[in-house]
Amino acid sequence: MINYEAISATVAAIKRKYQENDLFRLCAYMGIQVVELDTPMSAEDFKGMSIIKCRIPVIVLNSKLNARLKRVVLAHEIGHVVLHKKLAELRGFHDFDLFGMKDSTEYEANVFAAELMLDTEEVLELLNQDMTFFGAASTLGVPPELLDFKFRVLKNQGYSIHPMMICNGDFLKKINNSD
Repeated sequence: MINYEAISATVAAIKRKYQENDLFRLCAYMGIQVVELDTPMSAEDFKGMSIIKCRIPVIVLNSKLNARLKRVVLAHEIGHVVLHKKLAELRGFHDFDLFGMKDSTEYEANVFAAELMLDTEEVLELLNQDMTFFGAASTLGVPPELLDFKFRVLKNQGYSIHPMMICNGDFLKKINNSD
């Protein structure tokens, strides 16, 4: 069972403490090293991973990702570092599981990313302007699936919002890097 309240509270505490919207600077403030790897793997084959090396959290991003996708992958991996540090010490999280729905850790990292990247008031304001779900996702610069995770959080918080999609476990793998 996903504890939306705990994840939302964790993200809120991070936002209050660091007051930083740039995810790369946020990582620096949090002591998370971010490495962009120029890998022979395509952006479709490898997007990112997080590991703990010598007690230092490290997030590795494929340098071939476009800026929009880098932010989404980075937010997801920050979620793993914050929520699943013990597991990351045992095994790294990597894009083969990214945005998967196989286990709760991936789902939780998705919820964390949605909470970190998407401001509740901004999402509600866009929807109150009669903007479509997909239009709101485009305006917010996130994949629709990530906005759907935010909808799930809002629904859990008592808002009368219904998830718009059935999130595919491997949606991020299928996102074209040129979008």
